[in-house]
Amino acid sequence: MSRRAYLYFVITFLLGITAGGAGFYYYGLQSRHWHHESDQQRIVQRMNADLNLDDSQTQKLSSILDDYFKKKKELEQKHQPEFDTLRLQTRDQIRQVLNPDQLAKFNDHVRKVDEHMKKERAGAK
Repeated sequence: MSRRAYLYFVITFLLGITAGGAGFYYYGLQSRHWHHESDQQRIVQRMNADLNLDDSQTQKLSSILDDYFKKKKELEQKHQPEFDTLRLQTRDQIRQVLNPDQLAKFNDHVRKVDEHMKKERAGAK
């Protein structure tokens, strides 16, 4: 192969890695799986940057968001049993249309999803 072909190959390979990495990173941010700092801090920083808030406004905004996130968490905890019931009912309906082989795979998938949700809930507390 000529030197030019190797160069094109390397450039294509590097562009593929870059595009794939950027897409993966963007997905992680958009899906909220990679947010390490709190939502409140991120909102305050963004509003400060966008709106040029003074110190008084920043303190009031933080207080408002403290209250919002506290109430949001209370609502999520209050209604979690309803979401759990809906999820279980939906799974039962899905099981009724599956054949035995599909059912085994589905149950394995459900088990993995439940384990993942359990870990996320434990980490959120």
